Amino acid sequence: MAAGYHGKILKINLNDLTYEVEEKDEYFYRTFMGGSAMASFFLLTEMESGVDPLGPDNIFVITTSVLTGAALPGANRFTLAAKSPLSEGFGEAEAGGFFSVEFKKAGFDAAVIKGKAPKPVYLWISDGKVEFKDASDLWGKDSGYAQHKIREELGDDKIQTITIGQGGENQVRYACVVHDLRHTAGRSGMGAVMGSKNIKAVAVRGKLPIELHDKEKVRKLSAFFAKNRKDHSVCEILSYGGTLAWDMEDLDSDGVLPTKNFQGGAFDKVEDVTFEKLKDTVFDGQYTCFACPVRCKPIAAGGKYDIDPVYGGPQYETSGAFGPNMLVNDIEVIAKASELCNKYTLDSIDCGMTIAFAMECYENGLLTKEDTDGIDLRFGNGDAALTMIEKIAFKEGFGALLAEGSYRVAKTLGNGAERFVCAVKKQSFAMHEPRGKNNIAFAFALSPTGADHIEAAHDMPFEEGRWAVPDLYPIGILKGVPPRDLTPYKARWFVYNQHIYSVLNSLCLCFFTAGPARLFRLNHMVDMVNAATGWETSLFELMKLGERTTTLARVYNTQEGFDRKDDALPERLFEPLTTGSLTGMKLDKEEFEKALDYYYEMMGWDVATGIPREMKLYELNIADLSQF
Repeated sequence: MAAGYHGKILKINLNDLTYEVEEKDEYFYRTFMGGSAMASFFLLTEMESGVDPLGPDNIFVITTSVLTGAALPGANRFTLAAKSPLSEGFGEAEAGGFFSVEFKKAGFDAAVIKGKAPKPVYLWISDGKVEFKDASDLWGKDSGYAQHKIREELGDDKIQTITIGQGGENQVRYACVVHDLRHTAGRSGMGAVMGSKNIKAVAVRGKLPIELHDKEKVRKLSAFFAKNRKDHSVCEILSYGGTLAWDMEDLDSDGVLPTKNFQGGAFDKVEDVTFEKLKDTVFDGQYTCFACPVRCKPIAAGGKYDIDPVYGGPQYETSGAFGPNMLVNDIEVIAKASELCNKYTLDSIDCGMTIAFAMECYENGLLTKEDTDGIDLRFGNGDAALTMIEKIAFKEGFGALLAEGSYRVAKTLGNGAERFVCAVKKQSFAMHEPRGKNNIAFAFALSPTGADHIEAAHDMPFEEGRWAVPDLYPIGILKGVPPRDLTPYKARWFVYNQHIYSVLNSLCLCFFTAGPARLFRLNHMVDMVNAATGWETSLFELMKLGERTTTLARVYNTQEGFDRKDDALPERLFEPLTTGSLTGMKLDKEEFEKALDYYYEMMGWDVATGIPREMKLYELNIADLSQF
């Protein structure tokens, strides 16, 4: 029997509520390994180009990896993929928790879901079988209600679910999917795809064994992490208060905290939206993922908004989007926004950014109270933001327009609204400032899903002389690179780091536990794959997996009509920052375009079009998947 995988792919046809199981061999698993790479394979082979992302011909993919089921900190993530309703290109989102392991124990490594159910259903996957359960009574209800009723109906509170709320049902273009109400597969609109297919949830429970090649080696790796985590700064901070304890004040002091829809880089009331403020008000503990001692996820409860703790609590991205970027200095507003986004299943980044964009339009006279249903949608009005979340989820009034995302709203409004949009490939910026961290400029422009911050390591820990520089020695990067740098050296740095983060996505490994500046370093990933599968692998093979993963997504986007023009950054980043220690800093457009040239050359992509060259596809062993 194969180690690290079952060799079974679940194929579901919602049109007639049937399923079959396809078996894959070792060649397939060693080429793709799981996660993002495997999902891209299915998007390229199971679906024609040009389909409507909210139509029945789109597919919805769930993937685990060859590491899933190994009790390793961070090896608990899963990938959801489809054609994105937001970008109309490659769509992908990951989450941690417990779903991936339970899905794999149910007997499958991945699922490919086609068609549209004739009425609302949830999928019940257990021990190699699938049942299609009526979800009519769950439709129109929030994610918490749905999960509770599914567990009640099936008589098992250990069942793991991925679920949508009203945002997904109503096909908000940036609707997300939640697992256990607290772990969010946030970006690209995967919740809208589930809603378009009449899938309310996927419930899994399994008792089938997951074979591993060397369980003792897995145990030793896990023991290494447990022994050393308290002495590792990143683990220590995350264990204390998640990413909110890590990012907010440091980014503010560095002048790279997105403020007022990315106009500025610092917030004069930042102390009101830190983890310490959360701890003094509505903090209610922390939770974790399968086999992970870090416990990096905060819980909020109570307060003036009666926050429900079943939906977890705010991490940095949500806090940044609904805090400094809206000039809101109320941590309880932020915590309530986190709850509502998980309850209704909305990506908190795109939801917050779309509201912040509307606030800037409002303050510049492009929107009035008549347009916004009487709401005073000015910067700093936290209650208005909370009201808008509800309106967006239900597509009520002005919320129906904001449900389209900032790029499409700007096209509808016209009159220069486009200059306030902070998005790439129609997906909004995450809460990181590219003018101060130039690696993020690369990440936002070149992520296949649109602006995304988890595309490569961030700049600051890798400046020359900083503590994380040696973590990149195994791939030949022997010197640090300045944060504000767009030279060929920075392009090389980004390319290699993008490969690493693509490896993490394909191995379904959490980037809080593994990778540069993490406790599990690069060669630990080699040991993990060997322990799970028995393959005599290497860092070279994994880096090629990362490059293959990135290029597969690029091939998919190319087939959907994307090219270099879609890697363009918005005008805001070529305007100077207005607040913070980097006031006046901006990107130079000509310099950035030249930096993109460097990237395409290093990736083996055509410089004029950004399309991968044929020989690069052969070199990565994926030429047979391309239709262009």
